[in-house]
Amino acid sequence: MEKIREQFAIYSRKSKFTGKGESIGNQIELCRQYISAHYGNDFAQQAYVYEDEGFSGGNLDRPQFKKMMQEAKKEKFTAIVCYRLDRISRNIGDFANLIEDLNEMHISFISIKEQFDTSSPMGRAMMYIASVFSQLERETIAERIRDNMHELSKSGRWLGGNTPTGYQSEGISTIKEDGKVKKAYQLRLLPEEAKLVRLIYEKFLETGSLTRTETYLIQTGYKTKYNRLFSRFAIKAILTNPVYMIADMDAYKYFKNKKVDLFADKEEFNGINGIMAYNRTLQKPGKAHEKKEMDEWIVAIGGHEGLIPGTMWVKVQNLLDRNKSKNYRKPRSNVALMSGLLYCGACGDYMRPKLSDRLNHDGDQIYSYLCTMKERSRMKCCTMKNPNGNILDKMVIEEIKKLSEDKEELRTQMDRNKKLLEDGRRESEEDILRLQEESILLGEEIAGLVASLRKAGGTTAEEYIVAQIEELHQKKEDNAIRIREVRLSLINNELSDVEAERIKETLSSFPDTIDSMNVEEKRMAVRSFIKKAVWDGTCVHLYFLNTEEPSGESSK
Repeated sequence: MEKIREQFAIYSRKSKFTGKGESIGNQIELCRQYISAHYGNDFAQQAYVYEDEGFSGGNLDRPQFKKMMQEAKKEKFTAIVCYRLDRISRNIGDFANLIEDLNEMHISFISIKEQFDTSSPMGRAMMYIASVFSQLERETIAERIRDNMHELSKSGRWLGGNTPTGYQSEGISTIKEDGKVKKAYQLRLLPEEAKLVRLIYEKFLETGSLTRTETYLIQTGYKTKYNRLFSRFAIKAILTNPVYMIADMDAYKYFKNKKVDLFADKEEFNGINGIMAYNRTLQKPGKAHEKKEMDEWIVAIGGHEGLIPGTMWVKVQNLLDRNKSKNYRKPRSNVALMSGLLYCGACGDYMRPKLSDRLNHDGDQIYSYLCTMKERSRMKCCTMKNPNGNILDKMVIEEIKKLSEDKEELRTQMDRNKKLLEDGRRESEEDILRLQEESILLGEEIAGLVASLRKAGGTTAEEYIVAQIEELHQKKEDNAIRIREVRLSLINNELSDVEAERIKETLSSFPDTIDSMNVEEKRMAVRSFIKKAVWDGTCVHLYFLNTEEPSGESSK
């Protein structure tokens, strides 16, 4: 394949959605202007465009960036143009590897803000230097944040967020030397919730099992502070939270042995107060928080009352670690077709496959489906009958075969799907517009508060204005996440005429091909048509993709 001469790719990235400043649109337009000025308008208009909005520059794990690099290997363009160097990456190692890869593919890299062009040796050298300073700036900011955490840890303050079970947050005002009032927050014990926390620790040490502790809490009717049934994950979060540990000598020895960054003297471990651990998690918008290693924590004595003696808390951690090492099991071959799709008609919980070691007369492994709520509560909260998995899966296959044979029903089903998708698409597009407008208004409100902050600097109003800015900023981030989710939903649910025809063809050939498929292929085929299935104890009700009502049922 002959390489295209002077073909450009434009790459743009922004961490958060915004319509102002260096927005995705503005970056692309500036890159087009650069290409037009140096190479001609035709090249600018014909450039490939790759956009990543809502992704960090800390690494290269971005969908459009990956696509661009795949197409670079196919020699679709000869140069990549971006608005600024850090739009590609803030990491020196990633950036250096990228430039090497591009050089091997004979692709130039141009950053218009810094005026770097890797087609020349000087341009390459200057770009490496700039990337070093970019990473230095990022690491300096990170170090500054850590220094601030050290200062905050001296006070043992509660810094906000969801309060742990057993406590509530309360504001405490203090008068500084200059006469100004400063408000901070600390945790205050809630006696009833505190009893539940102690019970959870005691029950876990008694049973030695998260599952048995979960069963006990469900059977006895205990619920979380958000009025939900306890799960193993919620229980483990309580058991591993150092906020409950009483700051005594056992706690001091534990943290010293773990080489934690301890911001308290030995004498401060008075056997009364609780522990405050900062920097425990790495928080990423839209993703689950990642636990950091203990040597990255910053631990101080909190202003709140502790609940669990140090020796008891340490025993729990050791038991959890021991259980973790025993929990690994070699995965068993899963022959169940409806795994992940079947739900209990009584309680609505997921039904998981339960495999046995026996074989039926066809030589297939015998299995059933078990309601997870029935299992977790030991039949206290749900008593749904377990369906025979082998028979249920065969019934589902037969129901899909019937649908494929009924051409009129198939056409009706596809027309219904298409209408539902079109209605959903319109609603999603309206949601995106509404969220974008709301984000613009939030941005204007933040800008107004920033202006007020300049005037209020050093006054008691400063803290309240900062809190408002942080709250509005969080709303903007939530909006950006929601917009990405809606856009992704639009892409995933897009059903073109070609795709509709493909599904029809797949269904029409389903009876002839399903019996020759292996288990994994059958499972994928079933998921091509079925959104979920509900077992009511006698029949399984099938919900096909993009329908609200069950499209068929099979009796057993």
